[in-house]
Amino acid sequence: MTVLILSGVLVLVGGCVCVVRAARGGPRWVRAVATATLAVAELLRVADPLRSSSSGRSDAQGD
Repeated sequence: MTVLILSGVLVLVGGCVCVVRAARGGPRWVRAVATATLAVAELLRVADPLRSSSSGRSDAQGD
């Protein structure tokens, strides 16, 4: 179980590093990993709309 968690953290950090490096003009494989990382992040954002919108609604109702 610990190996699975550490692997997930490693993949997350590696993806973030590739996004930053691709923004500065890295090799083709870095841009491919960055694109995949951003696509997965977008899918996660779309898959959980209640979490992101509920925090915005609570702030708007409080004003």
